[in-house]
Amino acid sequence: MIMAKKSEGTVFVTQELVTLLQSINLELLWDQLTSCLRVVSVLEGVARLDEVDEKGEGENNNTSDADQEEDIDGADGSLTNGKKLQNSVAGLLTRFLPTIEAFFVVNASCTSDMGENRKESEVSTGEGNESQYSRTSGEIPKQKEDDLDLDMLVGGRRLIQFVAANKVLLNALLRSNPALLEKGLRAMVQVPKCRPFLDFDVKRQWFKTQVRRLRQHASRRHGSLRLTIRRKHVFEDAFHRLRLRTADEMRGRLHITFVNEEGVDAGGLSREFFGILAKEMFNPNYALFTSTEDGCTFQPNPNSNINPDHLSYFRFVGRIVGKAVVDGFLLDAHFTRSLYKHMLGVKPTHHDMQAIDPDYYKNLKLILEHKLDDIGVELTFSTEDHSFGRSQTIDLIENGRNIVVTEKTKEKYVSLVCQHRMTTAIQSQIKAYLEGFHELVKPDLISIFTAKELELLISGMPDIDIDDLKKNTDYQGWKATDKEISWFWSIMFSLSRSEKAAFLQFATGSSKVPLAGFAELQGMRGTQKFSIHKAGGSSGALMSAHTCFNALDLPVYKSEEEMKEKLLYAISEGGGGFLFA
Repeated sequence: MIMAKKSEGTVFVTQELVTLLQSINLELLWDQLTSCLRVVSVLEGVARLDEVDEKGEGENNNTSDADQEEDIDGADGSLTNGKKLQNSVAGLLTRFLPTIEAFFVVNASCTSDMGENRKESEVSTGEGNESQYSRTSGEIPKQKEDDLDLDMLVGGRRLIQFVAANKVLLNALLRSNPALLEKGLRAMVQVPKCRPFLDFDVKRQWFKTQVRRLRQHASRRHGSLRLTIRRKHVFEDAFHRLRLRTADEMRGRLHITFVNEEGVDAGGLSREFFGILAKEMFNPNYALFTSTEDGCTFQPNPNSNINPDHLSYFRFVGRIVGKAVVDGFLLDAHFTRSLYKHMLGVKPTHHDMQAIDPDYYKNLKLILEHKLDDIGVELTFSTEDHSFGRSQTIDLIENGRNIVVTEKTKEKYVSLVCQHRMTTAIQSQIKAYLEGFHELVKPDLISIFTAKELELLISGMPDIDIDDLKKNTDYQGWKATDKEISWFWSIMFSLSRSEKAAFLQFATGSSKVPLAGFAELQGMRGTQKFSIHKAGGSSGALMSAHTCFNALDLPVYKSEEEMKEKLLYAISEGGGGFLFA
């Protein structure tokens, strides 16, 4: 009567049990638990008493992607507001653990199979056949999917409210006892709307545990994955040696041997192997990827079919990225935000166009924010493709070239033209890449991350070479021998990796380093080196930056300590947060 079935760790309960729970009226118990945890929050300095009183239980717990991503301040996923508890708080929280687990068991139990209900929803709404994108990604609209999941839970709404209110405490508990994500608190992973409240380091630990089990299982069955590679032909040799390997064989422990070299792979040769591949996959000779305006991020080349084996190569690249993620190797490879979203099964929005083509994005914003007549634009539901010297009109909808865009339909036009650029025009390339990636990393494992977190997982924090930046810096008003400039570079060398990335974001608008180094830093006028200008005005003022020109205005300071204080304040408050392309 109580439990209908238990599948993959999910408890399904009968309607009789739901009715019984409602009759018991556990609301008072849950309210008391929430009150106790509020007291813990105050005692541990997570919140002040007036803050928890203001929030109450009726707060809006809808968390957007942008809100989620602002919580990442570095590879450890610490919160930007500093409210990340040490494991010491777990001792106090452990007293409440039985009640917390009881809360999750009651409210996070499913009344029916979420997966089946999603399929039924797709059929009933016709969304399963709505677009080619839906067919390739298996996606239904995210908001509708999340609401559907909550409706399938005994107390879905209360669950989200509880998790949102106790985010910091729950993350502290999970850091001290990660196994809870597979036991009493597994709803934090299984329910999509709970995932944004997990810190990146907690998600990453859970992910590593899952892929480690798969890797150990594969190693027992197939042994190690041994590759002998010619150093001058790493990409081609790896492509041919791995194309016939199964996903399980690919999960085996990697051992690399370079021809005519005696090195034994204890991890260093594998790291070197992935480092070479990360550069070669963007080699223009393979025509697989094109760089964005900043020259630092890449997306599939819509004209990659000039390479007859391009789809096989895309599948290979997807497998390499998946293998690196599974084995814990970081790749010096940065893709566009839209491609990361495709990897997560999330549909890109027109805002993702900004990183691909900033000027085109500005034009789209102009269309959305002003009347078409006022800006003198006449549009149809079509776009122009200019490839290999030929111009071709492509309809965004049936007979689109003959359908005029109006004020009422311009949002649809912007959505469709962006979908064409980021999805439809490179659909076969994305599909092949995802086939390779998902062979090694299943969608249900990777979907716990946001697009920004996925980039961190794949590439880590940017490794910024300050010596290279210094070598490629121009000065205006200052001289390289000035003591203030010596202070500046001394400060730069002393910064942590995340602070260096934040500075680069502040000064250039991007935390990425061009593949060819800072000599190829891009600005409004093409290649434009980083420059330091002597700022006028009062001594001790805050430094400022002009990201279009990669320029930093540096005022006069009395000491190195004052300069460092002002620099750290500028990059934390003036950089708009640490962003990824």
